[in-house]
Amino acid sequence: MESQIINRFSLLGHPQRMALFRLLMRRYPDRVPATELARALGLKPNTLSAYVSALMQAGLVTQERIGTSLRYAIDLDAARETIDYLLHDCCRGRPDICVPNTKPASHGDTPMTDRKFNVLFICTGNSARSIFAEAILRDIAGDHIVAYSAGTQPRSALNPFALQVLEQKGHNVSVLRSKNVSEFQSADAPDFDFVFTVCNQAANEECPSWQGQPISAHWGLPDPVSVEGTDAEKSLAFQQTYGALRNRLIGFTALPLASLDRMSLQKAIDEIGQSKEEGAFT
Repeated sequence: MESQIINRFSLLGHPQRMALFRLLMRRYPDRVPATELARALGLKPNTLSAYVSALMQAGLVTQERIGTSLRYAIDLDAARETIDYLLHDCCRGRPDICVPNTKPASHGDTPMTDRKFNVLFICTGNSARSIFAEAILRDIAGDHIVAYSAGTQPRSALNPFALQVLEQKGHNVSVLRSKNVSEFQSADAPDFDFVFTVCNQAANEECPSWQGQPISAHWGLPDPVSVEGTDAEKSLAFQQTYGALRNRLIGFTALPLASLDRMSLQKAIDEIGQSKEEGAFT
C-alpha cells in the first residue's frame, strides 16, 4: 500500500498531471470527455492519453466509454486514501496540523447554524445561466439566502433572450448585471457558504481561493447562447435552461441547511447537480 501511495505522489509531482487531477476533482462527480480535458488543458490527445493512463494505473482515475466517447472521473476513494496517508502518518494522526483553518460557524463536520447563507453562481459570460440562477434563488429562497453571480470573462451586457425569459417569469431584472468574479475576491466581499459553477468552461478553469472554504459543486448545463436557429428555437433553449435551474434550486432550498453537516450537504448538492432534466436540449 505504501509503495502505491508514494507512486501516486510521484505522478502528481508532474505539473500537467497535477493540473489534470485538479480539473477532475473540480468536476467531480462528472465524467468528463477526453476531448474536453485536452481542450481545457491545452494538451495534444496522445499526451492527454499518456497522463490519463498513468493516473488510471495508480488508481486515481476511472474510465468509462459512453458511445464513442471516453470519459474520465476521479476515484474519490483513492484520492481520500492518498490524503489520509498524510493525515494519519506524516501528520501523526493530527488533522489540525494539516487542514487549513476554517470558520467553525459554517464549515467542518458540525451542523451549519441558522443564519443567512451567501451563495455564488459562476459561469464564463455571466449573461444567462448564472444570471438565471441568481434571479431564481433571490425570489424563491426567502430572506435566509443571499444570491450572487459572476463570470470569469463576463460579457458587457446580459443576453436579451435571458432577460426576456426572466421578465416573463416575473423577476425584477433591474438589479441584475454582468460581474467579474474578481469583484467577489476583495477584502470586503461577502464570505460565501456555497459556490456553484453552472458551465463546464468555468468549472475547468483554475478556481480562485475562497475565504472560509465554502461548499462547492458543479451544476453544468448546456449553453443556450450557443443554440442556433430561429428566435423561437433560441427562446425555447433559454426556457429549458431556466426550468432546469429552477428545479435544481427548488431542491437546494428544500435542504435543511441549518441542520445538515458539511459532508451531508456536499453529497446532497452533488446529487442535485447530477439530476437529468426532461426535455433539456443537447
